[in-house]
Amino acid sequence: MDMANSSQHFPSIRHMDYSPLGHYLDDNETNSTVGERDSFGCVQIRIPQELFLALGLISLVENIMVIWAIIKNRNLHSPMYYFICCLAVSDMLVSVSNVVETLFMLLNDHGLLDVHPGMLRHLDNVIDVMICSSVVSSLSFLCTIAADRYVTIFYALRYHSIMTTRRAIIIIAVVWLASVTSSILFIVYYTDNAVIVCLVTFFCITLVFNAVLYLHMFLLAHVHSRRITAFNKGRRHSTSMKGAITLTILLGVFIICWGPFFLHLILILACPTNPLCNCFFRNFNLFLILIICNSLIDPLIYAYRSQELRKTLQELLLCSWCLGV
Repeated sequence: MDMANSSQHFPSIRHMDYSPLGHYLDDNETNSTVGERDSFGCVQIRIPQELFLALGLISLVENIMVIWAIIKNRNLHSPMYYFICCLAVSDMLVSVSNVVETLFMLLNDHGLLDVHPGMLRHLDNVIDVMICSSVVSSLSFLCTIAADRYVTIFYALRYHSIMTTRRAIIIIAVVWLASVTSSILFIVYYTDNAVIVCLVTFFCITLVFNAVLYLHMFLLAHVHSRRITAFNKGRRHSTSMKGAITLTILLGVFIICWGPFFLHLILILACPTNPLCNCFFRNFNLFLILIICNSLIDPLIYAYRSQELRKTLQELLLCSWCLGV
């Protein structure tokens, strides 16, 4: 991709090199949100870089607060919250990569940055690895949390022996190692369509995996509820089902926010030169805004669904405000 002194040529996942996107995204401008039509009648929504920066910073602060709250409150030191903490880290990767990239683009726009093209390419690769690691790890931890809720509901009496802290740490380490490794391979071989196939396949497999677990959990939960209640564990079952519902909301938000991006990848394989598909390609930045919104919404879901986490966040905010005063 041409490395001209303009943000429209800044090499990044925001201007992906996957053909034919380079031809349709190279002319992206950042000074307006007004929709424009091309010769094919396609509407392209212009999104200012300032909006990317603002959403990225808000999301970054929110996810840092969630991670801080989980670390600070010992009552949240359990496998489920360890996994939620990792999900927040995944969201934070999107926020950090977006903030760094947008700052470079804005500085480049205003002529305040003079960096060698080779350095920009390395920075681009790092940012792309972070974003790719985020999506792979997010999907993996959503599956992990689903499995954890499944064990909690259907194997309540054996939960602590099945999901030990040691096993949770091993699972977390494996997920992060696999996410980073696969992301590096994806970026190295980004020109191969097999990379897109792998990402889309992984997305579909994780959705099916979660759907199967949810179906089993919600259809048979009432049967196990009676059994668990007989052992005076009714409250735990209620808490577990609340956790399952929270995960369902998280997954739903993930699908809504990341769905257009994966549809984008599917269309690259299915109809790379079709005019209608090209119209879809032209609004790639809009899909990136949705991805950033996912990172921004997730912490709000944690806080709303978990009373303990919400209480800790309120205490942290109060302390921060007092220190500021």
